[in-house]
Amino acid sequence: MAESAETRTLVERLRSALGALKDPTSGRPLPDSGLLDGLSIRDGEVSALILATRETAPALEGLRVQAEQLLASQPGVRGAKVMLTGTAQSRPSLPPKHDHDHVGHSHANHGPAGAPGQAGGRAKLLPDVGAIIAVASGKGGVGKSTTAVNLAVALAREGLRTGLLDADIYGPSLPTMLGTHRKPQVVDGKMIPLQAWGLKAMSIGFLVDAEQAMVWRGPMVMGALEQMMGQVEWGALDVLVVDMPPGTGDAQLTMAQRVSLAGAVIVSTPQDIALADARRGVNMFAKTHVPVLGIIENMSYFNCPHCGERSDVFGHGGARAEAAKLGVEFLGEIPLLLKIRETSDAGKPIVAADPESDAARPYIEIARKLAAKLAGKPASSGPRIVMD
Repeated sequence: MAESAETRTLVERLRSALGALKDPTSGRPLPDSGLLDGLSIRDGEVSALILATRETAPALEGLRVQAEQLLASQPGVRGAKVMLTGTAQSRPSLPPKHDHDHVGHSHANHGPAGAPGQAGGRAKLLPDVGAIIAVASGKGGVGKSTTAVNLAVALAREGLRTGLLDADIYGPSLPTMLGTHRKPQVVDGKMIPLQAWGLKAMSIGFLVDAEQAMVWRGPMVMGALEQMMGQVEWGALDVLVVDMPPGTGDAQLTMAQRVSLAGAVIVSTPQDIALADARRGVNMFAKTHVPVLGIIENMSYFNCPHCGERSDVFGHGGARAEAAKLGVEFLGEIPLLLKIRETSDAGKPIVAADPESDAARPYIEIARKLAAKLAGKPASSGPRIVMD
């Protein structure tokens, strides 16, 4: 969507107002310092980034707060959020520390026995979340996001206080799948997650225009992900489902290092190429000491809605066999159904739209298995690392 002349004028006025703030290092006005990036406004909500390194972040935190307050006070602005983010030359700065953000908190060790409690001396994020589940895949296009959203809705229907975090910075899909595109409010410097289908949800897609290309390098992605965990008022949750980006890159390592993951769920389709990528995903979590809770076979089979004939479009049973090979639980099969795609595109997940349907039933059954695992009931042994 093209930016209107009115919006461009407002952005320029906001940029000019920020000229009253100085870079503490160079003394130059913030807009001329090279630190200001990504200033935009949507529906009266302003967002901006200040580029920082780990070394400069402490000095720039005060500037970030001043910029946020100044922008929020401008005519035509309903709210503002300014974040520190990393440059290509350095790892990103951390969110400001809060009183509850320390290792000694009673909820700090949510992971299974042996899960690391700290990373590099830094306290884990999200101490008030009972269990964090990463929904991951080795490759894109296997329906991971659809699976994550429906599992989260199903867990909420089971009575668990559930959150959903979209960790795919480059390709956020939660706004579409949840049917909400509002910008989150900011209260006392923290974003309030949006409510949808019984969930608390957060995505970078709520903060940027839908057609904006996220041309960010790895450290900036990691910084944004950390801030969506550390600078969001998640509150006390029983479970947080994290829709991971495909592959085994920076976001996966950030999650493994910065939160106590209860485990990972791997989504794959039945064909060999997807299973090879799923195997790499299992191996990555094993190497980072994150237990794999199980594997899901998505697009497992297709039943013709007219004649009822079953077709194994992508093969069948490959994920079950791979789970047995890796020593992890096979959680279930999800069919290839038009209704699942239609409800996702319409912003009403199938588990919310038609929970009694054949399309929703597999998600609900898998969610119940995961809830039982989180409740401490016996689960399968940890995965074995298998070389390709």
